[in-house]
Amino acid sequence: MMKLFKKKSPVEKLNQKYAKLMKEAHQLSSVDRRKSDAKVSEAEAVLNQIKELEG
Repeated sequence: MMKLFKKKSPVEKLNQKYAKLMKEAHQLSSVDRRKSDAKVSEAEAVLNQIKELEG
């Protein structure tokens, strides 16, 4: 039996959040460099959380 609604692990959720932040940072990079840098900083914090959970 296949589960249709599998719960996401905390790492999967963080990976999605990281991808979203990086996409937003890329979009902002041509408009407002300061906001883009802030998004990248947020994304790096999420990446550090992922590494802690995996490692």
